[in-house]
Amino acid sequence: MKTSKLFQNLSLGPYVLQNRIVLPPLTRSRSTQPGNIPNELMATYYQQRAGAGFMVTEGTQIEPRGQGYAWTPGIYSPEQIAGWRKVTEAVHAKGGIIFAQLWHVGRVSHTSLQPDHASPVAPSAIRADSNVKVFIETGPNAGTLADPSMPRALSNAEVKELVQLYAQAARNALAAGFDGVEIHCANGYLVNQFISAHSNHREDEYGGSLNNRLRFLREVVEAVAEVVGADRLGVRFAPLFESTEEDRVYIGLVEDDPHVTYIEAIKILEEVGIAYLSIAEADWDNAPELPHDFRRDVRDTFSGRIIYAGRYTAERGTRILEAGLADLIAFGRPFIANPDLPDRIANGWPLNAVDASTMYGGTEKGYIDYPAYAD
Repeated sequence: MKTSKLFQNLSLGPYVLQNRIVLPPLTRSRSTQPGNIPNELMATYYQQRAGAGFMVTEGTQIEPRGQGYAWTPGIYSPEQIAGWRKVTEAVHAKGGIIFAQLWHVGRVSHTSLQPDHASPVAPSAIRADSNVKVFIETGPNAGTLADPSMPRALSNAEVKELVQLYAQAARNALAAGFDGVEIHCANGYLVNQFISAHSNHREDEYGGSLNNRLRFLREVVEAVAEVVGADRLGVRFAPLFESTEEDRVYIGLVEDDPHVTYIEAIKILEEVGIAYLSIAEADWDNAPELPHDFRRDVRDTFSGRIIYAGRYTAERGTRILEAGLADLIAFGRPFIANPDLPDRIANGWPLNAVDASTMYGGTEKGYIDYPAYAD
């Protein structure tokens, strides 16, 4: 595999990547409490995986209302910025390139996670599907799955304030030493909630027509690009083309016409000129693959770099690279259990299995204690 296209250099904005293997955003819920502060444990975790050509952090909430799961880190307080600086310094010491994923969950939250136990905020007062769950704290290092709480609709002024909160989070990311940022617009979270007609019943300029429902996306992308530069900005989507029980658990929202919806959204990203588009595919065993015509239209519409994530093996990833439909391939669960994943792929070494019981929350077990192959 050493001669695979996975191991060819690639430019991404102002950076030259050593390979085309990506560590994608992976929620691990290991931040220090109280305050959702990134810590030394997280710095070690990311440094161990700095052999990736490109890295994106787990979702990091842009404000207190943006949290939907226990122990996830934020990027809005001085303490959080200082904590993330430990991470970026550790990654840069190994020659890695790392972007922060800016995250707001919107309605996918619970009153116990909200300031003053208030209702979560959303485009419209529509509760998330009952199959969608959040993870709430029930005690020290203890938590449970819960139904999302009923949200309240944001006022028009609050929507505009949120655009500026994204911009401020981008400034904070630069202050923390990140090389750029990715905006989380997938998986049924806030930006996705504005895009979808199922969750957005607004009657102002942010609702109604597809063009209006894409307005929040456009404003957030433009505001963040103004802070970090379009060449240091990425966006993540997760389109689905079939609605099943698993789909609703995974994403919460399935569009009536995902092809049209997301191609129109991608046209906005092309206009702004962002560095890359990341597309997260469903990754359960019998999940439907994205239609080839959609992949082709994505490639024809967007001139930046394209990342795909999902049930990719090195072989499948190489095929899509060679077909010209993608520029980088992200490996999620394999990277959790294999800090030296690029070396394992290059040399055909076997992979460690993931310990599912330690995925979310906890200590170093199942986090930084997975061995490299040579250990």
